[in-house]
Amino acid sequence: MPAEPTGGSSRSAVPPFAVMTVLNRVAELRAAGRDVISLCAGEPAQGAPTDVRRALADLMAGSDPLGYSEVFGLQALRREISGHYRRWYGLDIPTAQIALTTGSSGAFLLGFLAAFDPRDRVAMTRPGYPAYRNILTALGCAVVELDCGPQRNYRLDVDLVAAAHREAPLAGLVIASPANPTGTMVDADTLAALTRWCGGQGVRLVSDEIYHGITGTGTPGTCAWEHDRSAVVVSSFSKYWGMTGWRLGWMLVPADLVEAVDALAGNFALCAPVPAQHAALAAFTNRSYAEADTAVRRFAATRALVIAAAPDLGWNHLAPADGAFYVYAQMDPAPYADSSAWCAALLAEQGVALTPGADFDPVDGGRAIRISLAAGPDLVAAALPRIRAFRAHLPQ
Repeated sequence: MPAEPTGGSSRSAVPPFAVMTVLNRVAELRAAGRDVISLCAGEPAQGAPTDVRRALADLMAGSDPLGYSEVFGLQALRREISGHYRRWYGLDIPTAQIALTTGSSGAFLLGFLAAFDPRDRVAMTRPGYPAYRNILTALGCAVVELDCGPQRNYRLDVDLVAAAHREAPLAGLVIASPANPTGTMVDADTLAALTRWCGGQGVRLVSDEIYHGITGTGTPGTCAWEHDRSAVVVSSFSKYWGMTGWRLGWMLVPADLVEAVDALAGNFALCAPVPAQHAALAAFTNRSYAEADTAVRRFAATRALVIAAAPDLGWNHLAPADGAFYVYAQMDPAPYADSSAWCAALLAEQGVALTPGADFDPVDGGRAIRISLAAGPDLVAAALPRIRAFRAHLPQ
């Protein structure tokens, strides 16, 4: 008799993405008739720009069969992305080094596979986006977490990376600016220093730039390719343009990885979603940029609401929210065991969904929470009194 299956592979033994677990619970409560304000997901409320929606409507009304694109995506869209880099950063990016992917998630998977081997040590910040850790772990890499908590004001520098490299050589470093969950940015000088250090040590830099454009600095952010084109750069239409469900991201591919990424992408997905690619051509119109910038100003206003309310909510040691649309803070979860239990109780009692910090920081995240500002100022303003009421009725 053949042996019975024993469950998933060891590579699949990664935790679920907690945000999605919270969203599932939100959907259950809403289906039961509960009024729930969801401030857990990084999903801009405005959705796709008007021109993108119209482009898709015209596409669906036409006769284009919408077959496969090239593996790296439509040439026309890669030209538009190249023009975007010229306008925002003054960079000339060859279209042959721009790969459209199934969301930024697809870019991380392809980039990690192309750049790293099993057992390679790859560093990331803690707190940090959990999918980096989980994808790398599933691929057999050894994740090295760099403690960038409140004692370091949530900031990464070369000294911290170099110390980890001295313990055992690193093969890669993943950075995000603006970062999820903190919104903290790596300034231009620090990014230049990190890229120089990585280049000198033979460490592959992976730069997550999906929140570029959503900043309070007056600039979109600094692209790693302004300093070193051996870095893997990941970006997306999901955040600045509000196109989360369209599942369309891109990667700037270093020249030495183009062949590997092309082979992997062709086998894994053939190409990114073609209707989304065609519609995304309209993301680069003047009106689309203007609508996205209006949303960025709303995120800034919402951030100010939360920061002003934080002391009254019992939140402290807020991360410097230089960009993105999150506020990450420390808190006392008592009388609950940790912030996961605290957030679950808040959702059950007051119908407000936040994300507990354990997903982003498996060591110290039990005393932290992340609130997403992406829903906009009206919903956040409605949620704050509920959070205050919940805290006021906690046993002392």
